[in-house]
Amino acid sequence: MAVRDGTVAWLGSDDVARAQFPDAETVQLGGGFVAPAFVDSHVHVTATGLCITGLDLRSATSLGHCLRLVADYAGAHDVPIIWGHGWDESAWPERRALSTAELDAVVGGRPAYLARIDVHSALASSALRHQVPQCAAASGFDEQRPLSADAHHLVRAQARGLLTAEQRAGARTAALDAAAAAGIVAVHECAGPDIGGLDDWQELRSTRHGVDVTGYWGEAVRSVARARELLEATGASGLAGDLFVDGALGSRTAWLSAPYSDASDRCGNCYLDADAITAHLLACTEAGVTAGFHVIGDAAVSTVVDALEHVVERVGVPAVAACGHRLEHLEMVDADQAAKLGAWGVNASMQPNFDALWGGAAGMYAQRLGPDRAQRLNPLALLASQGVPLAFGSDTPVTSINPWETVRAAIRHQTVGSAVSARAAFSAATRGAWRAGGIRDGVTGTLVPGAMASYAVWEPGDLEVSAPSQRDGVSVARWSTDPRSRVPALPRLDPGDPLPVCRQTVHRGAVLFSRAHG
Repeated sequence: MAVRDGTVAWLGSDDVARAQFPDAETVQLGGGFVAPAFVDSHVHVTATGLCITGLDLRSATSLGHCLRLVADYAGAHDVPIIWGHGWDESAWPERRALSTAELDAVVGGRPAYLARIDVHSALASSALRHQVPQCAAASGFDEQRPLSADAHHLVRAQARGLLTAEQRAGARTAALDAAAAAGIVAVHECAGPDIGGLDDWQELRSTRHGVDVTGYWGEAVRSVARARELLEATGASGLAGDLFVDGALGSRTAWLSAPYSDASDRCGNCYLDADAITAHLLACTEAGVTAGFHVIGDAAVSTVVDALEHVVERVGVPAVAACGHRLEHLEMVDADQAAKLGAWGVNASMQPNFDALWGGAAGMYAQRLGPDRAQRLNPLALLASQGVPLAFGSDTPVTSINPWETVRAAIRHQTVGSAVSARAAFSAATRGAWRAGGIRDGVTGTLVPGAMASYAVWEPGDLEVSAPSQRDGVSVARWSTDPRSRVPALPRLDPGDPLPVCRQTVHRGAVLFSRAHG
């Protein structure tokens, strides 16, 4: 592969390359392989960075272990707020979250905000709760249990305000550096007023980094004028992403048509009704703007699909398809709904790691929904078979940013018949994610002449190599696709196989990450 001025200039055999580019710098890959760089279709950059640089609770194996992690962090860090992420009581032997009293016992009078792994509920210390007295009257409030819904949003906003500018800036850089080190050259930030807020999104927009950030703003509109005004004010690429129709299954806030199996009095939360969803879709479609929603539960999915159908009947399929509308997560979708979404060109931005973490006979899905409903979640193969464009992401910090974990989860789905092929999974994490972000040229996300030179060099082991240099504006990388070389089109991703290690990430011909240079 020859690269000139950030673009793939040529592909061919080794002997022809030597003759055609005699003065080019040649990069020997030493057994590594080159593949198109990844794109993560759903991220939260600052929250990811705060998890990297701060209190990561995803390793907590019990209630007591979680308390020890919080206590250790609190003792070692003098910060305005103890911000943590990732606890998941569904995997603990106690099967319950910490109480406010238990949290207070280890943080004392300090503000503490600890988001559940799905970030749809959170623990908050009394010191933080007292700074937001109005949350006691808001939906989702409980004196001792985790906060959800409006109470959670109010407390999260207060917690964000206690973070220092240095904490936020360091977090953003750490997250984007981690993306580059994982072979990712572009991410889709799902921002919104109830997530990171406008200030966080604007700070991210102004951050200088080689990883591209495409932003979506999750705020509903009811008119074309307001849609255009909001896009102008935010600089976002669409009014989509985490525009919440409902919550999450783990927090029992996803909107279901029948009660939760482990909470018979609850069907979850509805944050946008059918009228608001339809109005938003219609306004965005008429404005030529990408619309979309966070949608998980079956009641939420049904409401969104019905709203899309009303808009299609009013303005026609071509107008809807041209906007590239997208649905985030889309965990509980049936065959009829999938066929409609495929016919209308609606993108499904999905996270296969959800199934890896919470699927299976004994997983969180089965706890919350029972085995019958649980096995119908995240039907990747169904959606692909109905022509729904798939884009894969991590929802980081909810799941790992490592894209090979995403690909492996998609091909090792725990429900028989729901997995997709390795090539389809890789495509959804590269070309499909570029497409969901609005780039539909059919070339971006591949390595063919004319495509931008955005790729990663991977190795299965721990080999040290030097970064490539350039001469005369042309660099040549060599690898073999000859079957005799034993270099497969994609690496083995069986359970227990080591995942590929990123040696170098290149975007538009520029090196974003190199192991040789840290």
